[in-house]
Amino acid sequence: MTNPPLSTSDLRLGYGQTVIVPGLNLRLGGGQVTSIIGPNGCGKSTLLRALARLLPVGGGSIELYGQALHALPSREVARRLAILPQGPTAPEGLSVEELVWFGRHPHQGRFPVRRTEDREAVDWALDQTGMRVFAGRSLEALSGGQRQRAWIAMSLAQQTDILLLDEPTTYLDLSHQLEVLHLAQRLNAEQGKTVVMVLHDLNQAARYSHEIVAMSGGEIYAQGAPEDVLTHELLRDVFHLRGHIIPDPDTGKPHVIPYALTR
Repeated sequence: MTNPPLSTSDLRLGYGQTVIVPGLNLRLGGGQVTSIIGPNGCGKSTLLRALARLLPVGGGSIELYGQALHALPSREVARRLAILPQGPTAPEGLSVEELVWFGRHPHQGRFPVRRTEDREAVDWALDQTGMRVFAGRSLEALSGGQRQRAWIAMSLAQQTDILLLDEPTTYLDLSHQLEVLHLAQRLNAEQGKTVVMVLHDLNQAARYSHEIVAMSGGEIYAQGAPEDVLTHELLRDVFHLRGHIIPDPDTGKPHVIPYALTR
């Protein structure tokens, strides 16, 4: 059996003495879009940060293509996995192109030299995200959606097989949310990238994902295709909601219409 891009075994995560994830076993499929959903505080972002090695593991293990993540050199991890965390920040006055160049650091030596392949990777990332026209503009001068695409362009310049997006639609209006989600979907379809997103909107998760991982209390409540995960039981047990679940008229995937709290 082929090793999955990312997997965990009895993974334990937390902050100080507070345990957020007590012992999680997860296997993420390659070449697909997976969304992680769940209520606030259930461990979604904590898990994603650990998968990117931004958070120490308190127990258990994480494997990247079958290799222990903690044992791999940082540069090798950065060549295979990119993450866009929540609320990324950059130095004031940094231009879009300068930001995207940071994505090439894992591929450069101790004394960085901008090679032809680096230039091509940056240009490709700008083109993929539609940001070439804004290349010389400072990040502060961009709209929220444009800024998010600039950060995604930096991640793409790393040229990794895996892209982790932590709540990439937060603080964006609906049109910019769809802009980012369409981009993630296209990168998967056209480039074969494995995309893992933390999302709050259940309908967006269903529409743009091959697979959904639903978390509750630091554990996996359900994992599978959207139609198998988004059930009345999940609404009740995980989100404490009652709602209608109908087929999306465009995709046939489940569409949730919540109408009441269960507590």
